[in-house]
Amino acid sequence: MVVEQAVLEKLRSLPPEKQREVLDFVEFLSRQDRGRVAGDRSSLKGLWSDLGVDVSDEDIADARREMWGRFPGEKAE
Repeated sequence: MVVEQAVLEKLRSLPPEKQREVLDFVEFLSRQDRGRVAGDRSSLKGLWSDLGVDVSDEDIADARREMWGRFPGEKAE
């Protein structure tokens, strides 16, 4: 744990407000890492990948048609 020891030594030398910033950053990194494990969070499918929801491309197209079908100034399909 050479890296861990070095980090702890540097951390102890910082003032309390800087130590808090380090803690915030470590928590941020931890959340990012958990996000990668749970699924790709860059898409809607990735956001709900751990919920057991299966939405097809056709489901999305149907929802779009329903939502935008009566948009003012356009004819419904």
